Amino acid sequence: MKFLVVDDSATMRRILINSLQRIGYSTCVEAGDGAEALEKFDPSVAFVITDWNMPNMSGIEFTRALRQVAPSVPILMVTTRSVREDIMAAIEAGVSNYVVKPFTPQLLKEKIDAVLAGQATAA
Repeated sequence: MKFLVVDDSATMRRILINSLQRIGYSTCVEAGDGAEALEKFDPSVAFVITDWNMPNMSGIEFTRALRQVAPSVPILMVTTRSVREDIMAAIEAGVSNYVVKPFTPQLLKEKIDAVLAGQATAA
């Protein structure tokens, strides 16, 4: 399964990719903001993990744009924004699930599994 990891922090992208590798997902493409992520997205990407706060194109803007071209690809938002209104805004934009930083690899795995289980149920 190919992941697209989107975060303006190279350190956070490395943490996410290392966490994904630890839980068994080794194929990852990375982008530093939503605009770059849209350029790198292709049909082989099966799962997207994005931050909210990024320059050029935020995670919310990226999610809305991606939903226009890939309405069913799972999107997990991993961000520091934790207020209820932000979580609701992300869901309304089209994210499949939401993780507040900091996180553990186990929590990341649980959220990915929940999204994939929901997708399998809907299919």
